[in-house]
Amino acid sequence: MPGLHGPLRVRGALEAPGQALVRLRHGAESVPGKAAPDPELRLQEARLYVITPDAEPERIIEVAAAAVRGGADVVQLRHKTLPRGLLLELARELRRLLSDRLFIVNDHVDIALLSGADGVHLGPDDISIGAARTIAGARLLIGVSASTVDAARRASAADYFGSGPAFATPIKTNKKVIGPRGIADIASAVEPKPVFAIGGIDEHNLAELTSIGIRRVCVIRAVAESADPEQAVRRLRAMLTA
Repeated sequence: MPGLHGPLRVRGALEAPGQALVRLRHGAESVPGKAAPDPELRLQEARLYVITPDAEPERIIEVAAAAVRGGADVVQLRHKTLPRGLLLELARELRRLLSDRLFIVNDHVDIALLSGADGVHLGPDDISIGAARTIAGARLLIGVSASTVDAARRASAADYFGSGPAFATPIKTNKKVIGPRGIADIASAVEPKPVFAIGGIDEHNLAELTSIGIRRVCVIRAVAESADPEQAVRRLRAMLTA
């Protein structure tokens, strides 16, 4: 990937987050990059949502490419420690790779816009949905994390929800597992907006979700830590669409 092993030449990469957001606020519709066509329809049809691991950029690209080949509907770039310049460059590379898939950036509205992503996913410690809408207008889908019905209802302006943990996971050890029924309750409360179950989901427990009608899931380790990520995606998607 050009630039990952040498000096960065990314416009806006050295800006502080606030500076970038102010600059984007009045020009989100004309930001470089091309989103996938009909993102709202694609979101409604989506079943398998793959989140990239906190890994080296080359590994992230490998996982994303495998997700595309395997048939994932959505890929989210999530990296908590990568410098902003590299994160933007990586996001632009993934946008090119994911030209016919929904591409979401975690946390950063400005990087989502500058890379041409289809959306941004906001956690409880990120900016509000209203602030994100002010910056991005209708340009981005906005997803939020919600682990209770009340939290989901408070975030009713979001386009979709990531809800869990469905099962115990080493990534969110401090969060109470809400289980398949908890996710089903959230999905019922915000219907018809899509709710993607997340947290400890793999091929061995996915049936516990599909058996009660949950057919949208987010996965990280089930794909990224698989010996064959592409085949893992194929198997998961087949289970979701059976």
